[in-house]
Amino acid sequence: MADWNLLTEGRSPRNYRAGQMVYLQGTRPECFYYLVSGSVRSFISSSTGEERVLTVHRSGDLMGEASFFDSCPRVTSATALEDCQILTIDRTQLDAAFQRHPELALPMLQHLARTVRMLSDHVGSSSLPAQQRVARWLLSQASEGRGALKATHEGIGQAVGLSRVTVSRALGELSAQELVRLGYRSVTVLDRDGLEALAFEA
Repeated sequence: MADWNLLTEGRSPRNYRAGQMVYLQGTRPECFYYLVSGSVRSFISSSTGEERVLTVHRSGDLMGEASFFDSCPRVTSATALEDCQILTIDRTQLDAAFQRHPELALPMLQHLARTVRMLSDHVGSSSLPAQQRVARWLLSQASEGRGALKATHEGIGQAVGLSRVTVSRALGELSAQELVRLGYRSVTVLDRDGLEALAFEA
């Protein structure tokens, strides 16, 4: 895992209050963000005002980087879930960081590839069975190997477009197959290979 703290050298983060907007869907990306502390919700808004949660960013995550690199309007919005410290990184600052730490370039490309795959999965998963939708979401969130994922059944449902009851049933089935372990507001992936086989089966 890359040490994104190298991007912060000599710079101070900005404080965001709980509920404060970090960036807005449809706006031009002048920078991307490094979440120093706290948690941030990333979501997509439809034309009818409905919101679909993509992920919850936590300390150490990059945010808004995909739109920043392709220079197109942002496809997501992000809001602080709690008081946060967030560092903004523009092109000049990124170029300087790469000059000081060229070893960050490959991890950045790998991170971007994971982000694009996550967005693609969200677009293409709406017709999949509930178990596969939930399994794919769990895999996308567990990609950094952080152990137990902090998540509620309602929150997972918002992310994958399912009701809380349906998510609870799908998680129960995954637990019965010993692919995951359920805790209080948390899910731990026990068998990543088995979960991937189920998530991407034809």
